[in-house]
Amino acid sequence: MASIKNLKKDINYVLGDIIEECYTWEILNPKADKKATEKIIDEAIEAFDALIEKVNLKKVENSKKHYKAITSELEKTAIKLIEKVNKL
Repeated sequence: MASIKNLKKDINYVLGDIIEECYTWEILNPKADKKATEKIIDEAIEAFDALIEKVNLKKVENSKKHYKAITSELEKTAIKLIEKVNKL
């Protein structure tokens, strides 16, 4: 099993890259409305907070299953947010 430290890094890098992509889109499209990108950024921050909170839970019955579920949730969230960025 990958370490908790690496899982936290993955969460940070993946969601950070999505936020960075939103900012890049805003720079490349200065006249466009920024409300859509702000909403995506807010969703990414909320997802980050929720995932980190789940990682930091100490009392879980099956830790391996718990962390696999978090990894799966990160993937699903990232795909959903990337699709929104691609629609901009």
